[in-house]
Amino acid sequence: MGRPLSADLRERIVADVNGGNTRRGAAARFGVAPSTAVRLKARYDETGSVAAARIGRPEGSGKLGDHRDFIIGHVEARPDITMPELAAALLVDRGIAADPSNLSKFLCRAGYSYKKNAAGGGERTR
Repeated sequence: MGRPLSADLRERIVADVNGGNTRRGAAARFGVAPSTAVRLKARYDETGSVAAARIGRPEGSGKLGDHRDFIIGHVEARPDITMPELAAALLVDRGIAADPSNLSKFLCRAGYSYKKNAAGGGERTR
């Protein structure tokens, strides 16, 4: 996946187009694709800003987003639950098949981590 152009470059492209240069001319001058200059100018005309849009999936979407309370409830009730056990509970109670690694990533994004202790046990903390 590509990275967005810097804000400085975006502003210079739009300023060049607003200064009288064509979109294709500005694109050639700054070394970007003509479609990029067209989109930047359109975004500026529409919103008044050249800031990059957010990249990625909206927060809380995805297969596990609707089951957030259920998953966190299980972790709060039993902090030492394993990810395969949590995946099995999710399958039995909600009918949603989720890979244990995805559940772990989901909990990490929710602010949970798993800390091991010297006795060999551990607990999930927030």
